[in-house]
Amino acid sequence: MNSALLPAQPGTCIKFTVSSAEQAAQVIREKLGENARVLSVRNIQQSGLFNLFSAPKLEVIAQLTAVEEPPAAPAPAPKPRALLAGSAVAARPTLARFQAPQMTLTELLRRAGFSEKLLLRLFESPAWLSLNELPLHRALVETGRHLCELGEAHFERTPLTRAAFLGTAGVGRTTALCKWLATEVFQRARMGHVITAEFDRPNSTGPLSVFCEALGVPLAHYPASTQPATPAGFVYFDLPGISLRRPADNTTIADFLEREQIEQRVLVLNAAYEPGALRTAYAAGRDLGATHVVFTHLDEVAQWGRLWDYLLDGELQPLFLTTGPSLTGDCEEQPLSAIARRTLPAMQPGEDLAGAEEEETAETATLNTAA
Repeated sequence: MNSALLPAQPGTCIKFTVSSAEQAAQVIREKLGENARVLSVRNIQQSGLFNLFSAPKLEVIAQLTAVEEPPAAPAPAPKPRALLAGSAVAARPTLARFQAPQMTLTELLRRAGFSEKLLLRLFESPAWLSLNELPLHRALVETGRHLCELGEAHFERTPLTRAAFLGTAGVGRTTALCKWLATEVFQRARMGHVITAEFDRPNSTGPLSVFCEALGVPLAHYPASTQPATPAGFVYFDLPGISLRRPADNTTIADFLEREQIEQRVLVLNAAYEPGALRTAYAAGRDLGATHVVFTHLDEVAQWGRLWDYLLDGELQPLFLTTGPSLTGDCEEQPLSAIARRTLPAMQPGEDLAGAEEEETAETATLNTAA
């Protein structure tokens, strides 16, 4: 592409296709200059056999914005005493430390499983420049905090009252329901009942019947009352597995949800699925009107970073994550914070800064003694 800037006025938009977020940022700078912002990013999959051998492309739409007048430059600060000629600390740059080259923040995020779409969103964020000016360990902490704030602002948390748990066979749908029941009874002291349904296909309750009996939660088989039996109580539905190959087989489930006016619908996904299968299951849940999402089998996933796209840009509110097969535990009720801890590990800021100050004080004392 021609690197000359376009003779464009503020508000001019361009659309282009690239292979990575860094390439998109370069094209934007070449075509629109520094005063531009990204309007939208969309993944484009190649069709046919090309999809097997080529990486997905990004379709980007950017817009030229008005140039803001730069603020007046502040007066130069006086030089610190440590940099005056003749000072012992002035010789400090000669004491070079031999260290391996440090990776950039972008490289670390990409290794953590961040998608090119998410990286481009970070590049376009006003906070990106300030993040890159921080020490790397602090940049990781602030990046995680920034992503959590974006996720919290994207959804309005509402408590579950009448919710159906949906998912394909083998994703841990019933186990996820048991974990949620344990949380409701033990932590929130709520009570209610559970309804299982089979319709035209079998639906094994597995450990649900015994678990409900242990919790003192009534378990009924449909047809049964689908309204709460106690004030402020809950009603949860364990439905048969949905089909991905034959969407028409899900018509019975969709009719039941509409007939009983069940507005809260929790989609349970196996996070260990490969990306294509995960997207297909997510789309099937959206077709059934899912409102919330639960990710299971996180103990089998090495990189949790790929879940950021679902939590930040997805349409389903994250409910919790499961990290093991236990019916009462192995559960993360703050998905955003859990993924931030897993993908952006860092030391405590206060402890690290204190250690850096102690190290600098020791070096200064050594130089003064030598002088």
